[in-house]
Amino acid sequence: MADKIKLGVAFLLVVAGIAGFYVLQESAAVIKLASILLGFALASGVVWTTEPGKRLFAFGTESVDEAKRVVWPTRKETIQTTAVVLLFAVVMALFLFAVDASLALVINKLMGRSE
Repeated sequence: MADKIKLGVAFLLVVAGIAGFYVLQESAAVIKLASILLGFALASGVVWTTEPGKRLFAFGTESVDEAKRVVWPTRKETIQTTAVVLLFAVVMALFLFAVDASLALVINKLMGRSE
């Protein structure tokens, strides 16, 4: 129950930050932006204290750790793979053009049009 109350408070903080943006309509853009950022920062702090929030932040940490373990392709591998994909796209475009032109020619011949 306490987590639900905290999540409700976090939601209200976000709403307050957004409302502050509109209330401070005549103020400088920096102040309006600070209002929104403060609302989100305070809401994040409140969410962090809830059980779902702790699980969410732990998931984020684990995701970053997992991304660090990924073996990224080298520059050479990336360029080669990109070249293969582009070559395939060009070959497929030429093939589809040939099929389309052939079918158009056949249809025109069948309909008696000689264009």
